[in-house]
Amino acid sequence: MKQLRNNVIRAGLGALYFSGAHHLLRPLLSGVGAIFMLHHVRPASEAAFQPNRHLEVTPEFLRATLCHLRSRDIDIVTMDELHERLVQGRFDRRFAAFTFDDGYRDNLDHGLPVLREFNAPLTVYVASDFAEGTGRLWWEALEAVIAKAEQIDVKIGHSALRLDATTPAAKQAAYDRLHDWLRALPGEHDLKREIEALCTAYGVDMAALCRSLCLSWTELKTFAADPLVTIGAHSVSHCNLAKQAEDIAAQELATSRARIEEALERPVLHLAYPYGDREAAGTREFGLAATAGFKTAVTTRPGMLFAENAGQMTALPRVSLNGNYQDARILPVLTSGAATAMWNGFRRIAAA
Repeated sequence: MKQLRNNVIRAGLGALYFSGAHHLLRPLLSGVGAIFMLHHVRPASEAAFQPNRHLEVTPEFLRATLCHLRSRDIDIVTMDELHERLVQGRFDRRFAAFTFDDGYRDNLDHGLPVLREFNAPLTVYVASDFAEGTGRLWWEALEAVIAKAEQIDVKIGHSALRLDATTPAAKQAAYDRLHDWLRALPGEHDLKREIEALCTAYGVDMAALCRSLCLSWTELKTFAADPLVTIGAHSVSHCNLAKQAEDIAAQELATSRARIEEALERPVLHLAYPYGDREAAGTREFGLAATAGFKTAVTTRPGMLFAENAGQMTALPRVSLNGNYQDARILPVLTSGAATAMWNGFRRIAAA
């Protein structure tokens, strides 16, 4: 199903490009700017099984994106400046911001050097447990479990299942089944219990995985000292905030901000909601972010920025630079706003 969806999206992007429709739609749909969403930046892998490839782009694709924006005379700005331009209604020039979720080491190793070539600022949203080296990157752990196994034995509800994992296609099917099950579990403690059981059964050290992928506090302090870098918050544990009691969700935001400010000795004014879709961030979470004192908070809901977003500063949409669609030809489509407008049913604001 996910592969079918990816194929449909790819076909839609191609149709917009080859038809030239994005050129006609740009004046109506491109808005005043965009916030680009990324996770990993690293060289391409040749591995046949890469279920999380959508979360990574290559340095070359990031460079192509920056070249495209410069060619269109689009300003690349910090989240502070983006906030200022929206509040003040300064729309004489279009603008874009680059944001990176989770706090991966490859943002420093592979992302920052490319951004430096263009003097382009970036915001990195850090989950404080990840910086501590104790976080649960459960989607990465699930990939590691399936990558090393030929079959996965798991109990889902009252049913004991044995999932084939002998081929890349079978591994992908097993990953999709287990990912959707884990994401749909009712509470964070349920997710923790089940992923830890899988890791124990198949010999995956989740803490070691976190330390290998994520920047430590020491590394983040060096990273944050770069004038191009802003560090934002991404909660404490990367939990689904919408599934938490209100006091717990509020604590996740406030504690994450306090930990980062203490460790890096600088204010933290920008937030990215973990997962960030409609099932993880809604009206309550938007209010909690404002109460916690964040100037901006970004979702994963697709969309360009319009003047009206000035009234929704803790519900900002983003444009995903997705590893499944690393084709420089689609960049004019993405920046035209045509693709996100079609996704949103041509609504300019989709924050409710």
